[in-house]
Amino acid sequence: MRVMGVDPGLTRCGVGVVEGAPGKRLHLVHVSVVRTDPGEDHALRLLGVERGIEALMDELRPDAVAVERVFSQHNVRTVMGTAQAAGIAMLAAARRGLPVALHTPSEAKAAVTGNGRADKAQVTTMVTRLLNLETAPRPADAADALALAICHVWRGGAQQRLARAQVARIEQAAQAERERLAARGGTAPGDGPPAPRGVRRKDPSTGGSIK
Repeated sequence: MRVMGVDPGLTRCGVGVVEGAPGKRLHLVHVSVVRTDPGEDHALRLLGVERGIEALMDELRPDAVAVERVFSQHNVRTVMGTAQAAGIAMLAAARRGLPVALHTPSEAKAAVTGNGRADKAQVTTMVTRLLNLETAPRPADAADALALAICHVWRGGAQQRLARAQVARIEQAAQAERERLAARGGTAPGDGPPAPRGVRRKDPSTGGSIK
């Protein structure tokens, strides 16, 4: 599974792509930061984030996108920009039919360090080790994006398998019920229920009634 992690931000939007599977070695595919100038018009900055993320999605072709869930902070202006950047990442993924998952910072920290309250230095250190990198990803936004991707590879992959298994069980149960009803009512699966006793059904080919 190839997962793109996005640490949303208006000035710096971290993007990290990791390939792997639960229980298997992880591989770094890409890590970078999409930047915009704080002095630019707000709408143009959002456009810059969108173009940067979409270009990376088209180039790297991830199977899923993991975005950090945004929480309210004291600086409302900062939160608004972060939330808007997160929405852009989600929209870009939806346009391409990619599944999107939201992970909290605590979930990502716990996934890579075992501690949901780990600081940024600890997250960066563990991301570097897990991906067997020679140098630590910088800035912290880049490391956080990789942590989100790793979190989804390990947790999201298991969730998707469980969801697929549940859908398969439901489909099997529905098919078994259709076959049981068909055997009792003398109709083939998909034919619908038999006509009530004493009521004649019309033959669709001739328009006449049949017994």
